[in-house]
Amino acid sequence: MTEVLLIKMGELALKGLNRRAFEDQLIRNLRRALNPLGDWSFSMNQSALQAVPQNENTDMDEAAARASRVFGISGWSRSARVGKTMEEILAAAPVYFRDTLAFAGTFKCEAKRSDKRFPLNSPEICAEAGGALLEAFPHLKVDVREPEVTLYIEVRDQHAFLHADQQKGAGGLPVGTAGDAVALVSGGIDSPVAAWQMARRGLRLTAVHFASPPYTSARAEDKVHKLLSIVAGWAGRIRLFVVPFTKIQEEIKEKCPEDLFTLIMRRAMMRCAEQIARRESCGALITGESLGQVASQTLQALACTDAVAHMPVFRPLIGTDKDEVVTLARRIGTFETSILPFEDCCTVFTPRHPRTKPRPGMLEKAEAALEMDRLIEEAVAGARYYGVDGE
Repeated sequence: MTEVLLIKMGELALKGLNRRAFEDQLIRNLRRALNPLGDWSFSMNQSALQAVPQNENTDMDEAAARASRVFGISGWSRSARVGKTMEEILAAAPVYFRDTLAFAGTFKCEAKRSDKRFPLNSPEICAEAGGALLEAFPHLKVDVREPEVTLYIEVRDQHAFLHADQQKGAGGLPVGTAGDAVALVSGGIDSPVAAWQMARRGLRLTAVHFASPPYTSARAEDKVHKLLSIVAGWAGRIRLFVVPFTKIQEEIKEKCPEDLFTLIMRRAMMRCAEQIARRESCGALITGESLGQVASQTLQALACTDAVAHMPVFRPLIGTDKDEVVTLARRIGTFETSILPFEDCCTVFTPRHPRTKPRPGMLEKAEAALEMDRLIEEAVAGARYYGVDGE
């Protein structure tokens, strides 16, 4: 008997001729997540992936926790892999399920026989396994309607697998199957969640953060590193570029109308992020904006921001409210860090009465007072690079 991770894939099972490319990327990502725990082997058969530890003392609790954060996995279970005979199944079941059944009162068995050549059908497998478990654990009773524990026996092409309830995976698509994109990341609640959501759709992340010392502190930048390390625990290593933004903001304050400060700043950020995206071979930008949440996120304001972008801008939070974003931030682990009281550059020089219905021509006229191309070029040239790994 060998304990393995038996992994089920959701959307990947629907792919056509390119399905193998998605599966190979999933295995690479899973290997990267599990390798710190020791050597592993991986094999794919009948729409399930086996991750098999090569060391007897592998920490399977930690392995399961790591696998649960790999995008592309719809469900997983710690499973006993045994030979494909009833004798081996009946011998292994009481041993493997001992801890699961020790404090249960009722149970039932469910069987799936993918190999139709197996001599017993699914109800017969359940009857024999259930009988062996009742004999081994006399305190148990069978309850097929509302059992405390459901035990599963899967007979596949080469092995049989025994496991308890399947756990929900992270879902989505393997990171790296959809290309690369730049996420504009502040220290707030929204942008790390937006980055996480697009990584879940298969994008490999590069992050851009804008720092404005002395108006923003080193602790604000440390906060962004922490947030990205949490996201990287799901999405894999993230490239981070910290762009010096003080000069641009000071020039905007000195030379532009106050009610347009935030919008001109956002347009400058998009220009900087797009230059970095093209240099790093990324094909899209990601922001955490939600329609109508603040003055710079009205329909008209977003149109003015997008007017300076020449690649797709993904806004996965556009239709969500704040409560929904907070719920997701708590789920992925970024919320407590996001609410630490270290301000980012988006709060610098905030206008008292921001314009909510701007027109592109209005912004272009205001920006004419700036040497925008030079400012953007200098900011991008001064960007600092970091590689951020997951926690």
